[in-house]
Amino acid sequence: MSDNFQELLNEVAAMTVAALNLDIQPEEIDPDAPLYGEGLGLDSIDILEVALVVSKRYGFQLRSDEANNAQIFSSLRKLAEHIAAKRTQ
Repeated sequence: MSDNFQELLNEVAAMTVAALNLDIQPEEIDPDAPLYGEGLGLDSIDILEVALVVSKRYGFQLRSDEANNAQIFSSLRKLAEHIAAKRTQ
């Protein structure tokens, strides 16, 4: 894993914790654990919040009707990979 990707992963973890006021440290999030339901335990409202913050921070829209949202939000690592591929900022 490149240093740049690790930095992005750390940034996305910190952004998620801050956006949702989670009671954990960003480094405590397992990058491969599910975000939704089990794992981090996010619900659909939490996912919408994360999508909004990602859109503002990285300059591209995460649409609610995107066919691969389940894949994108399956883990912190998958979200970071999607951001790395789509980001404009």
